[in-house]
Amino acid sequence: MEKKMLIEGMMCNHCKSAVEKNLAKVAGVSGCTVDLEAKTATITLESDVADAVLMDVVKNLDFKPVRML
Repeated sequence: MEKKMLIEGMMCNHCKSAVEKNLAKVAGVSGCTVDLEAKTATITLESDVADAVLMDVVKNLDFKPVRML
């Protein structure tokens, strides 16, 4: 299963890497790919993870999770 999140504030490859690395650490997440141009993160799940949990990870990195797509 995949979820997609719209994120504001990511500007560079360091931002991309930080979001991918930290979302991938969440229990139930098997991977994450960020598209800087589209301002999205595509999160691949092994098991169900609440949207709020994923959005909190992004908030803690000082980015703005706008909404799940």
